[in-house]
Amino acid sequence: MDHQRTVDRLRAAGCVFAEDEARLLHDHAQTSADLESMMDRRMAGEPLEQILGWAEFRGLRIAVEPGVFVPRRRTEFLVDQAVPLVRPGAVVVDLCCGSGAIGAAIVDAVGDLDLYAVDVDPVAVRCARRNLPETAHVYQGDLYAPLPAVLNHRVDVLTANVPYVPSDEIATMPPEARDHEPRFTLDGGADGLDLLRRVAADAQGWLMPGGHLLIETSEEQAEDAAGVFARHGLTPWVVSDEERGSTVVIGRRESAST
Repeated sequence: MDHQRTVDRLRAAGCVFAEDEARLLHDHAQTSADLESMMDRRMAGEPLEQILGWAEFRGLRIAVEPGVFVPRRRTEFLVDQAVPLVRPGAVVVDLCCGSGAIGAAIVDAVGDLDLYAVDVDPVAVRCARRNLPETAHVYQGDLYAPLPAVLNHRVDVLTANVPYVPSDEIATMPPEARDHEPRFTLDGGADGLDLLRRVAADAQGWLMPGGHLLIETSEEQAEDAAGVFARHGLTPWVVSDEERGSTVVIGRRESAST
């Protein structure tokens, strides 16, 4: 199959970046049969990243498997905010880590740090172990539950790319997300903030004085999310990147007595 025919078929299937996708598929395919198989999967709506087996994230190739949440480019903005807060040797915890993209990008930017990553999904945990350094501690479990108690009040930076799509809006998402990524990685409950509330509620018990919590959310949810942070004793602020369509709520634990 020649390149232009691939582009035409992808474009007809509704792929916005048909030229780029065609190039990647041609580069990845070993045989014509491989290419045809990948084309069939893509035209059926499967995410390109799951077909290729990797996603580009902040200059890194992050391994992904079918059924795993694909790291979004907008989440690079969360990493951009976290990196200046991470000193070498810091304790960093990434909840709802998925493929481990956030932790991998922070390690790539900062170097030596004590990284802990947690996800409830065993497939995501398997991917994270592929993408993170051998020195990282990767756990399967619900939010803070599997973390060792020794981390209480010792975490410098806590990141969490929690699901934040309101339940009623899942049906309006692109098919490649709603049909090929687990619903629990997308669905944030009635207002999209269920998991954010749970993370914020317990953050103070893990953060050191001066430590930070960073969570991605939507622009529309940001004010309510900041209010959740404040109610749980964190000093919140909101940062946004219009170009990437990204909004991050950051909360700081101010003192040992807070």
